[in-house]
Amino acid sequence: MRLHILGICGTFMGGVALLARALGHRVTGSDANVYPPMSTQLEAAGIELMQGYDAAHLDPAPDVVVVGNAMKRGIPAVEYMLDAGLPYVSGPQWLAEHLLPGRHVLAVSGTHGKTSTASMLAWVLEDAGLAPGFLIGGVPQDFGVSARLGDGAYFVVEADEYDTAFFDKRSKFVHYRPRTLVINNLEFDHADIFDDLAMIQRQFHHLVRTVPGRGLIVHPRGVPAVEDVLAMGVWTPTQSTGDGGDWSARWLAEDGSAFRVRAPDGREAEVRWSQTGAHNVQNALAAMAAAAHVGVEPAAAAAALSRFGGVKRRMELRGEVGGVHVYDDFAHHPTAIASTLQGLRRRVGDARIIAVLEPRSNTMRLGVHAAALAGSLDAADLVQVYAPADLDWDAAAALAPLGDRLRVATAVAQIVADVGADARAGDHVLVMSNGGFGGIHQLLLDALAARG
Repeated sequence: MRLHILGICGTFMGGVALLARALGHRVTGSDANVYPPMSTQLEAAGIELMQGYDAAHLDPAPDVVVVGNAMKRGIPAVEYMLDAGLPYVSGPQWLAEHLLPGRHVLAVSGTHGKTSTASMLAWVLEDAGLAPGFLIGGVPQDFGVSARLGDGAYFVVEADEYDTAFFDKRSKFVHYRPRTLVINNLEFDHADIFDDLAMIQRQFHHLVRTVPGRGLIVHPRGVPAVEDVLAMGVWTPTQSTGDGGDWSARWLAEDGSAFRVRAPDGREAEVRWSQTGAHNVQNALAAMAAAAHVGVEPAAAAAALSRFGGVKRRMELRGEVGGVHVYDDFAHHPTAIASTLQGLRRRVGDARIIAVLEPRSNTMRLGVHAAALAGSLDAADLVQVYAPADLDWDAAAALAPLGDRLRVATAVAQIVADVGADARAGDHVLVMSNGGFGGIHQLLLDALAARG
């Protein structure tokens, strides 16, 4: 079968492409942004890529068009697909119909931490010899790819609440039918498609309805938004994580790099790893609970996490020049920004932290979280915010509580110049964006190197 994927270079759709190719299908694809690293990963798998969304890309007709959720009416390839009556499905639907049947699906959902937790879970299962398949919205360092078929009965999927496609406005995750479900947390996000938190909670309730009675739902203890979802109805056993939960952690290091886990049966296991922050401790508890559901003992899971290599773009150290460390992180919601900064603060103590933020997500660009941003950045000593002309809110006004710690720039080059001038040996520069940010990480390292 030949599949043509519209929007193939997105992390999720690129993963679908790799999985389809591994199943033996011929795969081609179109995208407006055909560039590394996804393009090279796909081409190495024998997948032909086409720039843009020209209708000619669908002639001769593929057996099915797999449509990414970034596609909209009016795009030439979409209009041709509809006019020609070509068969089409969404990426989540294709995954659900062709790859997930017969497998035990472990889905990781929530506003934050999906990629990290799914990566931890996949690694724990791998280390236990279960050879899981996975589709993750990032690249786990331990695997080097964002998706693989796997050899066993288990499949780990990052379960996103964003909508499925222009013709299917349900959340992606309702397609996955998990037997093990992690709900990491739940806050308002995706303001471009959801009006309020209640709309998101309704989608999570739909997800909960799909988990079988012999399955398991893992959730944080005492999070009102999650508790409200479960109060709508739950037909599956649940386990809670966090203080007072079924799975809890006692910190052995102030930065979260060492902690002792207590399982529901009272057994304990110790994790000593390279990750930091309260959010990662919580992610680890969720991963261990989910892994235990498929038979991985807590001690084995803790040992695996102690060898966990992390995820690209999650507090990833991109380089160090002249004693200045430059990190790349995907944080783009106030809660994630605050947690990431607090984790770094605990790691580096009194050393200076320079936070560099691109408000790039649709929700951020709309200004929905503007009022919360200053507080989320408070752990930083200096804050550089990128505010292009088309940003829908006044960054300088919203972040004024940061006082003289704040600099607002309208160009990436300006941020590079400012940080290059400000940074000194011992500083930690944390770049936060859910996009490429104009290659700023390497530009910063180059600017620091040029100082001599």
